[in-house]
Amino acid sequence: MDSQNASYNAGVTKGQTQEKCSNMMDRASNTAQSAQDSLQESGQQMKARAEGAVDAVKNAVKK
Repeated sequence: MDSQNASYNAGVTKGQTQEKCSNMMDRASNTAQSAQDSLQESGQQMKARAEGAVDAVKNAVKK
């Protein structure tokens, strides 16, 4: 009886550990995706600023 109880408890603990691990992995994935989105947005803003600067230089040269 004790070995069945110990086996059951081990199974419960394993399941809880797997669930916690899965949740941590999901959070890590979400954090990584958020960081990637932020970097992509920053990159697009930098590109737009650079294009604006190039246009300003072109306009200054034309005058």
